[in-house]
Amino acid sequence: MNKIETTTNLIVSTEICPECGGSIIPLNQIGEIVCSQCGLVVSERSVDVNHSDKRAYTSQEKSQREHTGAPISSLLPGMGLTTVINRKDISDPDLKRAVKWNSRITWEKRNLLIATTELKRISSNLNLPNHVKFEAIKFYKEAFKKKLLRGRSINSMIAACIYLAIRVKKVPRTLQEILEESSENEKDIRRCYRVLIRELNIKSPNTDPSSLIPAYIADLQLNNEVERIATKIVNEFSSNFSTSGKDPKGIVAGALYLACRIKGLELTQRQIAEVVGVTEVTLRSRFKELSTKLKIKV
Repeated sequence: MNKIETTTNLIVSTEICPECGGSIIPLNQIGEIVCSQCGLVVSERSVDVNHSDKRAYTSQEKSQREHTGAPISSLLPGMGLTTVINRKDISDPDLKRAVKWNSRITWEKRNLLIATTELKRISSNLNLPNHVKFEAIKFYKEAFKKKLLRGRSINSMIAACIYLAIRVKKVPRTLQEILEESSENEKDIRRCYRVLIRELNIKSPNTDPSSLIPAYIADLQLNNEVERIATKIVNEFSSNFSTSGKDPKGIVAGALYLACRIKGLELTQRQIAEVVGVTEVTLRSRFKELSTKLKIKV
């Protein structure tokens, strides 16, 4: 089919309409081929070649190849697919009423809006990657569908979803860091976490203690040799003995103190305990357990 391009972004065809014999005009904007006289739609759903993903070198090429609207995202209520009515210069009372009702959102969308706002705030403060955010909002939507939010606050549930996503994706973050960023009670967040594990039937893996060591090494301003020794101690203890029921932060605190004792560094138990976020009693008990079971003499 021979085509002649015009200045109005329409392509005039030499073929004739099978109904009235008029000329056929392909409309690239809507992907249809219509008759210019009777309006018969000869073909539809044609491929839009003007908005291909080729690189644009000029402003004209950029305007021709740009896509309409932002990409959809699960972090936006309604996936970002919304309709906005312009309120400017509206005199019709029926249209004003339509604009008023259009501005109102359902409780489900309002709930997701509050949850995603809190999720973005905590994730931004903790520098969490995007795949953790998507996993957390997926858990929250499943909890909302199963009506697990009854009697529980939105912020507590989203904090528990973030911690569950961190455990599933094996990101080296602790519950204490989430508690410091959240304004909710620790008991409520832990209760929501247990509900998610039970109702969603999810088996979250245990946190690897060795993944927490680099952050604490940086906070304590220790060298790489201490990090290497502490990592070796934690890995050997985890491979030979059971760590279930033990706080990974306590194991890391004991390993760091043991590594400092081996290298002869003057670092007190209180300094390590305050940085890691455990008590001195937990540090001493884990230090004795590591040195006894691994037979390390200091």
